[in-house]
Amino acid sequence: MNNKVTIVGAGLVGSLCSLYMTKRGYDVNIFERRKDLRKEIITAGKSINLALSTRGWTALKNAGIDDQVRKIAIPVHKRIMHDKKGVLTEQAYGNDGEAIYSVSRAKMNVLMMDLAEKNGANLFFNEKCIDVNFKTSSTTFENTKSKNQQIINSDFIIGADGTFSVVRKKMIEKYNHSFNYNEINHDYKELLIPSGKDNTYLIDKNALHIWPRGDFMLMALANLDGSFTCTLFAPKEGKNSFQSLNNKKNIENFFKEMFPDFTKLVPDLYSQWNSNPTSNLAIVKTFPWHFKNTTLIIGDAAHATVPFYGQGMNCGFEDCRVLDELLNKHDNLTNCFKEYSNIRKPNGDGLQDLSLHNFIVMRDKTADPKFLLQKQIEKKFSNLYPDIWTPLYSMVSFSNIEYSKAWKIGLKQEEVMQTIMKIPNIEKVWKENKIMEKIKSLIIQ
Repeated sequence: MNNKVTIVGAGLVGSLCSLYMTKRGYDVNIFERRKDLRKEIITAGKSINLALSTRGWTALKNAGIDDQVRKIAIPVHKRIMHDKKGVLTEQAYGNDGEAIYSVSRAKMNVLMMDLAEKNGANLFFNEKCIDVNFKTSSTTFENTKSKNQQIINSDFIIGADGTFSVVRKKMIEKYNHSFNYNEINHDYKELLIPSGKDNTYLIDKNALHIWPRGDFMLMALANLDGSFTCTLFAPKEGKNSFQSLNNKKNIENFFKEMFPDFTKLVPDLYSQWNSNPTSNLAIVKTFPWHFKNTTLIIGDAAHATVPFYGQGMNCGFEDCRVLDELLNKHDNLTNCFKEYSNIRKPNGDGLQDLSLHNFIVMRDKTADPKFLLQKQIEKKFSNLYPDIWTPLYSMVSFSNIEYSKAWKIGLKQEEVMQTIMKIPNIEKVWKENKIMEKIKSLIIQ
């Protein structure tokens, strides 16, 4: 039996992968270029709260750690849209009892590393991967403090080292794997709504709050201490962009005009703006995701995406679950890794398409009465005919349906609904049986 595994990256996905590997009896060593987060004071600044959904929970449950994670997770049952006047519109995510879960990235990562270590993995910090020998399954690390280098030999290597993965970079350099890095024209900045007196929540904690404003938007998810981690997404350049928000007056006027109810909740807004970095967003595409029987990449290293479906972590966790299932299926790693690449790649691409689509939905459409009506019609039809219509959001967030399949079905559903929304006086007649029958006839064509 192959028994030594080197995992590059001690983030969420690398830590979970180690749990699957140690349960199988592998000797797992995890190398992380950063400091040990557990010894640091965790501060805000460059994070977007995680949104755990069904496929993430499935992977955590299969690894036997879902109960521990639930202790730091807050259920989120709905979206709440805030218009410029502070008027709120609610939209449930799924059926009664269905929710996504808000989790602090830092708290989650600390927990996952603790669990990885507790279950037998060895963690090494300040160790930067600088080279990979894929033929010998060996990895070269350089200590970021001492600059000492070491070569680690193992039976196989798992690259869980994120968007700027060195393992992936070396695959591309040495074996000409396909690669595309595409930054979108929007950046993001984290802000914080503080807790109220006695750690009370100043807005509904069980909702994803969205301030949709067309080409830009603000969103917020609750933390356990009563605060909300908020994220502004805006264009890099042009009107209402990060480029234009270049002095105190412009920044304060922008927030007072565009997000007045939010601004009242954040007394130190300008200070936060200056302290927290502006970060970019990108999509990474590569193939294959493995090299023979020695190496594969998982999580953001394989399929980094934009965060607008809240599925980046969920997809990475699903990578771990699928890999584990394939290890049960195959006697040799070559066949296992090859199948992993072939079945996960379309789903990585599917998630990226879904994420970009949902960005448009969140920033442009969630404030549109016609879009909200469309969602009402879809919900009514889905309740009547659950066997032939599951809303796209539910397929992605409340099932384990493959992303690529969900995206294909979603495109068909949208085509049907565009036809329905063109029916004269649809806002008045949508509850009638003839409308439901029309949808049924279109979807089963």
